[in-house]
Amino acid sequence: MADILSLVFRTFMSHKGVKKDVAVARPSPACSTLVVGDRSVSRSVLLLAAVTAASERGMKVMFFTQTPIQSLPVSLQRCVPSLSPESLKKIKFCYPRTAAELLQQVASLHESSNTSPTPPSLIIVDRLEGFLLGRGGGSHSGSHQSEQSCAAQLSALLCDTAAFLTQVLEQRASGSAPCRIVASFLSEVDTRQAAGDPSATDRILDVLDRYFQVRCTLDEDRGYEAVAAAAQEVWHIYLSGRGITEAFTKDCEDRPGVAQEWQLFIFPDGLMEFKMV
Repeated sequence: MADILSLVFRTFMSHKGVKKDVAVARPSPACSTLVVGDRSVSRSVLLLAAVTAASERGMKVMFFTQTPIQSLPVSLQRCVPSLSPESLKKIKFCYPRTAAELLQQVASLHESSNTSPTPPSLIIVDRLEGFLLGRGGGSHSGSHQSEQSCAAQLSALLCDTAAFLTQVLEQRASGSAPCRIVASFLSEVDTRQAAGDPSATDRILDVLDRYFQVRCTLDEDRGYEAVAAAAQEVWHIYLSGRGITEAFTKDCEDRPGVAQEWQLFIFPDGLMEFKMV
């Protein structure tokens, strides 16, 4: 399972209606997770992952994003009001503007200057679509082929870098091994399906799914649950993919491939709470 996201969900879990027979997740040997859905919510989840990994596990985090982060969002301040400066120092924010710059910066993690004294054990990439979409510049089909090629190249480099850093961490007997990857991606299919095209597919997402072991899908609840919970928004979070190794509740032990579902409640004051379904 995506142990870092599992840690986030459990750290900020609502205590209402908690299931007592839920087993603790055990991490995959080298887990890569793709968060698919709303940009704002996915960024909040990624920032929570970075802060939780740094503060709860003492992990060094590399956070790549095109958009400079001037201050912590309100949701993060509400969830972690007593975040220490020492924990924030473990998170390094990098701002590549293009896919080429992102590739170069990720590749530089192989250099000794970035693995000493402590190599990162969590790599986060915010909004992959910003690096991948619209790169072709030529014909429509050529553009898509270029985007898919870039998606494969970037994903392969991320996985290779995580494997390399895992070796370094293990050689140093670090308790932070293995190195994990968490990235977010907003699929064009979400927009097209919302416009009434249920058969829409995203070839870039298909490429990313070949490399990322777990997909974390965000789906907004458009019913009445938000009103009932006095929340501003409610999101369903579906975890699926070949990288899930969590022991499920007792009635699911014979179905290890079943996707796991959580709910995210976002309240008017910015507080975020997770609930296992």
